[in-house]
Amino acid sequence: LSVLGHKIVFICMAKGKPRPHITWFKDGVELYAHMYVNLHEWHYGTDRIKSKIEIDPATQMDAGIYECYADNMYNVDTRTFKTDFSITFD
Repeated sequence: LSVLGHKIVFICMAKGKPRPHITWFKDGVELYAHMYVNLHEWHYGTDRIKSKIEIDPATQMDAGIYECYADNMYNVDTRTFKTDFSITFD
């Protein structure tokens, strides 16, 4: 459960030979970096990758199903994240 106006962070790690490529999707649509969405990627050795997506600030439109899709020429793996929101009053 996320709070509107705060940052959402998802992290995905994958390992394979050759090193997988990670693609992020929201509700089945590929995500690209823009003003409110940052994508970061780190390579470790020759076979591992870590990818992080940050959405800041989160809005109601950011609620949904996020997928991390790791793919190399031999295998595909996915991880799914779901986000919904609560509203807090100060």
